[in-house]
Amino acid sequence: MAEAFTAEHPDANVVFNFAGSSELVTQIIQGAPADVFVSADDLNMTKLTDAGDNAGDPVAVAKNSFAIIVEKGNPQGIVGLGDLANPDLIVVLCADTVPCGKGATKILENAAVMVTPASFEDKVKGVVTKVTAGEADAGIVFVTDVKAAGDDAEGVEIPADVNVISNYPIVVTKESPNPVAGQVFIDFVASDAGQAILATYGFLAP
Repeated sequence: MAEAFTAEHPDANVVFNFAGSSELVTQIIQGAPADVFVSADDLNMTKLTDAGDNAGDPVAVAKNSFAIIVEKGNPQGIVGLGDLANPDLIVVLCADTVPCGKGATKILENAAVMVTPASFEDKVKGVVTKVTAGEADAGIVFVTDVKAAGDDAEGVEIPADVNVISNYPIVVTKESPNPVAGQVFIDFVASDAGQAILATYGFLAP
């Protein structure tokens, strides 16, 4: 996205700060500099707008769903959510303070599956890393995270009737040092070109 944006706007310098949405919104509310905030759910965007730290109305730019992530080759033969209840499996989940954790909790509730995780990670990359490193057998992450892991992991589909769709809103922050450039970036992400880039990484249309 940054490469495509700067190709159209060569004077722009795009710098990303990746972390859990709850951590990012807390940083912004506490005064950390940011031009644009994008959240992996509506809840954390609402925290920003409730605090009055948005410069305009948030725009939805993508949606995402969840999958079970397993090691390459799926050595444990995991075929569905019910398998995650096996006490012999090492399952890791995101903490319920971040979108991937809230989604995983809701999915397991929907499927009436009880899981005792070996750990709770503060962001989705923590789950991916433990599974791809062989430190865990499985986790629940966004579909896009399975895709991003490439050949290091595989995904097991979660049925649509118990899955969760997460919305991704984006907005210019109230204290943005570059609000005009921030809005231009948002417009690019929402454009056909930006949407095509998101689609290649597994994101759903907003």
